[in-house]
Amino acid sequence: MSAPLLEFRDVNVHYGAIHALKGISFSVEQGKILALVGANGAGKSTTLRAASGMLPISKGGVYFEGRKIDGTRADRLVSMGISHAPEGRGIFANMTVEENLTLGAFLRKDKSAIAPDLERVFELFPRLKERIWQNAGTLSGGEQQMLAIGRALMARPKILLLDEPSLGLAPQIIEKIFEIIVKVNETGTTVLLVEQNALLALEVAHYALVLETGKVVAQGPSRKLLESEEIRKAYLGD
Repeated sequence: MSAPLLEFRDVNVHYGAIHALKGISFSVEQGKILALVGANGAGKSTTLRAASGMLPISKGGVYFEGRKIDGTRADRLVSMGISHAPEGRGIFANMTVEENLTLGAFLRKDKSAIAPDLERVFELFPRLKERIWQNAGTLSGGEQQMLAIGRALMARPKILLLDEPSLGLAPQIIEKIFEIIVKVNETGTTVLLVEQNALLALEVAHYALVLETGKVVAQGPSRKLLESEEIRKAYLGD
């Protein structure tokens, strides 16, 4: 049996005196979408930041393709195949759409493949192609989210870390974003998804974890969690 693409083993993270992750363990299988759901402050975004090298861990280990990676510089992790589209999008407002996307490929050595990948991003997000010369700061919220995901894809990641892609967006835009997340996964990119809208996340994910105050309190195939009365009452508003 092959090793998981990404694995957390007893990972603990502290913000000063605050114990944000309390010994969480899970794995993300190649080619799957794994969703992290839970209330605000549960540790979901902290988990992504630990995976992408943005936060140090205080105990345990993070493994990528069987190799321990905690303590590795974030730029090195991007080169290895870990790409993070953070909450709040983090785009460069005074740069054009094209410049933002090109920055996503900055660390790549295969320069001849960048133009075809840019076209693939435009196939996923035709709206971005229409606005290729616009400054990113003039885009709508939904377009900025598309740009953040597109830029992350330009690094040709093996795993895409998505943090709250639906945040602040209109329902019809959210539906479009999630359709694209499924398409991205179908082309072979593994996805670790953090999403406040638990119902949406569970509908697109293959597997899910429920986090509560820094601990994993439930996990399993997404369909089973959707059928759980306890999960539905606690996280889906039933």
